[in-house]
Amino acid sequence: MTDITFDKSRILFEKASKVIPGGVNSPVRYFQPYPFFVESANASRLFTNDGNVLIDYCLGYGSVFLGHCNQQIGSEIKSQIDKGNLFCTPTEKETLLAEICSKIIPCAEMIRIMNTGAEATMHSIRIARAFTRKTKIIKFEGGYHGAYDYVLNKAGSGAAGQEYSDGILSESASKTITVPFNDIESLKSVIDNEQNHNDIACIIIEPVMANTGLILPEKDYLNSIRNITKQNNIVLIFDEVVTGFRLALGGASEFFGIKPDLATFAKTLGNGYPISLLAGSREIMSGLAPRGSVYQASTFAGNPISVTAALKTLEILIEDRNIIYPIVARTCDKLVEALRNMVQDKKIDATINSIGSMFQIFFSDKIIRNYYSVKSSNTKFFMDMFKILLAKGVFIPPSPFETCFISTQHNEEDLEKTLDAYETALAKVKKY
Repeated sequence: MTDITFDKSRILFEKASKVIPGGVNSPVRYFQPYPFFVESANASRLFTNDGNVLIDYCLGYGSVFLGHCNQQIGSEIKSQIDKGNLFCTPTEKETLLAEICSKIIPCAEMIRIMNTGAEATMHSIRIARAFTRKTKIIKFEGGYHGAYDYVLNKAGSGAAGQEYSDGILSESASKTITVPFNDIESLKSVIDNEQNHNDIACIIIEPVMANTGLILPEKDYLNSIRNITKQNNIVLIFDEVVTGFRLALGGASEFFGIKPDLATFAKTLGNGYPISLLAGSREIMSGLAPRGSVYQASTFAGNPISVTAALKTLEILIEDRNIIYPIVARTCDKLVEALRNMVQDKKIDATINSIGSMFQIFFSDKIIRNYYSVKSSNTKFFMDMFKILLAKGVFIPPSPFETCFISTQHNEEDLEKTLDAYETALAKVKKY
């Protein structure tokens, strides 16, 4: 198979760089020497401006669970467009979406619909502070919850590998405590510290970390955090922007059987359309304006287009949940098992983490259990592999600090081509 090229994308990137900072509208989209440009997509494939066809394992960083250009969702969207796309008044569809989500999400007694994951997590922290009358928050090394001051004291992959971000107020950063993932003793130590003990409003956590590679919680880790938060009157926030509706219909909360106080969702909820939600107990959520005193507002929140996409996405997932989730998990397991055999046969030091429809390979002989173990992996080998895979028509996120995703539309042909590309890539990486 001849390697594909991206000559037109190079020209388009040079043009973009003159009017867009860095040539991209989100730093995770950039990789050296330049990113490729996409013209269209369908099912599991991307079609670039260069005329190339790529098998997509990025999937909008996990958003496109049901595949690109899902016809059922598209048909509903087209019907709604004929009726209007923005009213800035309540619609019946918003209530219907909230009612459906309240039956699916374990902690969801009340729901506020928003636009992005960052927006949902930001307001979850604000309402937790208001509810507890405390000021400090705890997050985890490498965890990414959006690009705003509360949580960018130390960034995950959302800051393109940067550990700190200029422009962050030191006063805001000083209220955010960062601890290692999968280390319950470190968390206990921070909470028991005399300076923190009575001033921790919330713990925000990705129950499965998916923005610093893919890191799974160790046995009883999440249960221990739930118990600690209850004992210390700390609001527990599950950031399920990635795992929500993907890991299970009710997200990681359903998957692990743990009920947080608040949870945030986005990505899979709209299958690529911009929508998010904040869900939680009635007691806490009642603090949001206009009922309460925590102000949150948005012109585009609950817009009919995104709500329509979410309603259809959930309809499909609910109707076929006993088919969809086992199938994508089996597809992922098949791919991961083949990759493990490859690295073993080639005697490559590599670890592959996976869960449900998510996976990632790390060039390391160590267990990947936290941010530091990802940082200590061979990132050069990863980028060498990424470039070879891309030349062979397989697109994975361009960083080991991200996660690869499977959609319902990946098929046997995709897997065969993908494994052939990995075979070539791993053989070349081994020679380096």
